Amino acid sequence: MKINLALLLMLSVAVSAFNRNNDVKEPVKQIITGADQTQLYVPYLKGKRVAIMANPTTIIGKKHLVDSLKSLGINIVKVFGPEHGFRGNASAGVKIKDETDAATGIRIISLYGPKNKPSKQDMADVDVLLYDLQDVGVRFYTNINALSRLMEACAESDKEMLILDRPNPNGYLIDGPVLDMKYKSGIGMFPIPMSHGLTVAEFAQMANGEGWLTNKVKCKLKIIKVANYDHSMPYTLPVKPSPNLNTQQAILLYPSTCMFEGVYINHGRGTQYPFTVLGSPELKGKYSFSFTPISIKGMAETPIFMNEVCYGLDLRNYDTEKLRKSGKINIQWIMELYKAHPHKEKFFESKFSNQMNNIEIQIGNGIFRKQIIDGVSEEEIRKSWEPGLSQYKEMRKKYLLYP
Repeated sequence: MKINLALLLMLSVAVSAFNRNNDVKEPVKQIITGADQTQLYVPYLKGKRVAIMANPTTIIGKKHLVDSLKSLGINIVKVFGPEHGFRGNASAGVKIKDETDAATGIRIISLYGPKNKPSKQDMADVDVLLYDLQDVGVRFYTNINALSRLMEACAESDKEMLILDRPNPNGYLIDGPVLDMKYKSGIGMFPIPMSHGLTVAEFAQMANGEGWLTNKVKCKLKIIKVANYDHSMPYTLPVKPSPNLNTQQAILLYPSTCMFEGVYINHGRGTQYPFTVLGSPELKGKYSFSFTPISIKGMAETPIFMNEVCYGLDLRNYDTEKLRKSGKINIQWIMELYKAHPHKEKFFESKFSNQMNNIEIQIGNGIFRKQIIDGVSEEEIRKSWEPGLSQYKEMRKKYLLYP
């Protein structure tokens, strides 16, 4: 027996040494979303009256969560629909009415129309509110704002929220100025940087813990974590999260290119490649690449510079690994296009287009416009984001569910 044990020990040491010498790595486990771990929450939902905040990203495998849970006998009493609608067929910014889902007969209450938060009456026949929307990890992607209002509604009606968590495709990226609350708006409600590095469940814990909900109420949370996930992992979304984030390239460039919503530049709206091309008719002669925005139903009906040839940057094949390696959003593109623009007085002026946001609202501070106009270096611009950014990174650690 002693000899056998000794032989086993020697064999184990030899195998370990072989693995080290030959750089044998453990197989990477597949990421499993909260929704896909049905064994962890379907039994909990049995016998309860369930409301669901859902859109086309709300899936189990390739099937919509609502359809799957209904087939499993879960009592879904209503669905709350966000921007773009429950089935994702509304354009950005288009107000949506309440309706009945044709496929399931379930009542859909729009939270992107006359109201943006469930009423106490809406919550009266609900035992648990299930939240499952794919996020992309950027402050001005408004799902987290909708999440916070749902949390308030749950807290005010003493109901629990169940979050089925999903990976953040930009989870590695924590960068940009922390929102100066003087510029609080519908695209920025919380003092977080442009790219916040959180999953929705982590954000929910932060909103609770930091007292960000109205009247500092706290929502009772039950979270189904993503399995085999950490923030450094690349994650390709199985479904586009919104009509204009229709490619993985757009999703990965979004933290850097969405700031162009506050600039007199078309950022691909009105094309099939939003957030991956940047241009203006006024840059003709400065760049050889061109594209022509048109009206596209469900994506951009009236894009800036519609039916005009725009010249500028083609980022469709940009190596997004550069962003991952740097751990920073790219502000060089906005600096470059400002320098190239012949009519600099228009560049940040939202009065020239109703498709533009105010740059202060978009970026979240009051000095970025002047920094670009004055030709301040990237290093100095980044210094101006401190100490807020570093303080946020430290505070963030309290709420992490993943490394």
